[in-house]
Formats: sequence, C-alpha cells, structure tokens
Amino acid sequence: MPVEVRELDIDEVLRYMGCPPERAEASVRVLAERAVELLLREIQPRWAWRAFRLTLEPDGVRLDGGLLLPGADLKAHLTGCEQAALFCATLGSGADRLIRRLESRDLAQAFAVDSAAAAAVESVCDQVELELQSRFPGHFFPFRYSPGYGDLPLSLQNELLDLLDAPRRVGLTASADHILIPRKSVTAFLGVADRPVARKSRSCLGCPAREECQYRKSGGHCGIS
Repeated sequence: MPVEVRELDIDEVLRYMGCPPERAEASVRVLAERAVELLLREIQPRWAWRAFRLTLEPDGVRLDGGLLLPGADLKAHLTGCEQAALFCATLGSGADRLIRRLESRDLAQAFAVDSAAAAAVESVCDQVELELQSRFPGHFFPFRYSPGYGDLPLSLQNELLDLLDAPRRVGLTASADHILIPRKSVTAFLGVADRPVARKSRSCLGCPAREECQYRKSGGHCGIS
C-alpha cells in the first residue's frame, strides 16, 4: 500500500520545534505553515516490511533468519509476541536536499522544515503501523520499537536494512556511523501477539533523545507514551 502525507498538523510541527502551540506567536506559526508547504512539495514517502518469527533468548531476541537483537528492553517489550513485523519508512531524499538548501540562506526556515519532516515521517510510520495491523487480523500489538531506543543499538541498522532489501526497494541505506540515509527515515519493529499483551508505555527515561529533547526543555512532552 502506498502512503501519502498531504497535510500536517501545525500544532504538531510546533511541538517538534520546541514551541508549545498555545504559546506560539503568529510569526512562528507562519514559519511552521510555510515549512509544511515547502516540505510537502518535496517528499516521496516509501516503505518496506517483512515478518519474522521470534525466539526469546538469554541475551535478547533472535529473528528466524538468525539475527540476534541484543538487550533486555526489546526482549521485555516483545514478551508474548510470537512474531514481529520489521519495517522501514522514508520521506525520500527530497527532504534532505530542501533542508540543506535552506540552511545556506535561512536557518530559521530550515529548522522549521526539519521539524515538519520529523512530524511527516512519524505520520508515515503511523500509516504503516495501521496497515501492518490490518494484515494480522485478530492479533494484538505493543507500540513500534526502533534501534536507538532503550538498549537496542543503532549499530543494527545496516543488518536490518539488508533483511528488508531496503537499498533496492526504497533507496534507504545507512552510513558507517549507522545514520539512516536519507535522514528522515525510520526502521522499527512491530510486535504481533496471538493474545492481549501488556500495553507498555514509552518513557522519557528510556528515550535516546532525552538530553536533547526540545519538548522536555520547554516543559512539555512528545505525547508518545
């Protein structure tokens, strides 16, 4: 199923900018609105996925293809799930090019577009998650879980992309430092269970962006838990 982003919630973009919507000055809201307008012209969302059976082991979770996902956090998160859908999603390279162009002449607008792109890729992931849930009728799902969250290392990115054949299917790769390219992209696991599982909450304490989080600095919260 193709995914599209035709509009974005301006309040959500403002939150990504670290500005509580109720406190946003008119000029800041205009900046965010312009950012959305510019971004939506450039993005080409794409995604790919693959299902895996899971085995819980002492050191983590093993996919039926053989890859071990190390760490206690993902293991606890997927307890009760017999399988998981691994997916990747990207806005495409147009968002990266737009942000780079703006950085050379209008840093404020570049920042706003970067924030809009973060909101857009989350919108894409939300659509993907709903689509994947529809492919497993009668099943139950904890929240999606990405490398870099908790103790699941970013160093897995290249192997996950290989499992998805992501470079060929959606043009998504990773750098030597495990940064996704294009940058406005995500890899994630969605657990799939045959019976209800505890609906765990994501928390600030486990988030890899905790120290730099603009929500926390402005006294807010991203709303994901």
